[in-house]
Amino acid sequence: MTDTVTIMAAFTDTSDENFELFRRTVMARRSNLLIDTEKDVDESLCTELIQLAACAPNHKRTFPWKFRVVRGQARAGLGNSLAADLIDRGEPEAKIEKASKKYLRAPVVIAVASIIGDDEIMTAENRDAVSAAIQTLLLGATAKGLASYWSTGGAMLSTRVREFCQFDPTDTMVGLIYLGWPRGNPPDIERPAPDCLHLDNGI
Repeated sequence: MTDTVTIMAAFTDTSDENFELFRRTVMARRSNLLIDTEKDVDESLCTELIQLAACAPNHKRTFPWKFRVVRGQARAGLGNSLAADLIDRGEPEAKIEKASKKYLRAPVVIAVASIIGDDEIMTAENRDAVSAAIQTLLLGATAKGLASYWSTGGAMLSTRVREFCQFDPTDTMVGLIYLGWPRGNPPDIERPAPDCLHLDNGI
């Protein structure tokens, strides 16, 4: 395993170049569902991205993330789990049909959940850490040339989806990440300037 000091030294030596490469990766990341459903994503690549995601900061080293890689026919099972919940709620047939097929839009879907903490604050911190892990995964996917899409919505509260993914009842689902090779790129977007204040007067 590469020594952390060696890695940091490499970044120090070429800080401008490394930052520019990182900046370009961040700016290139887009929520992209223009995915080639026929071209698979290697299991080893998914594992590499998950290992990268697990380097995200987490308070008290709780390592709160859980990942489930869903591919093949399991994607239909995932969709049917969500559809079953919609049936129970009496949702329109069109919405149920869409839910049953939605996870077939990418060759791989990664379900991500956060474990419960010892108290309310730790539970919230765990979820924040998992969100950071998802962003790290998305940036890694972008660097590898993959299209990605972080999906949330009703599936995050679905008991059947949680059970299908073999998460614990106390786990909090944080996202379903579509991954695949792009067949197109979404348009650029204009982002508003962030709300940022520099407080340096001691008041």
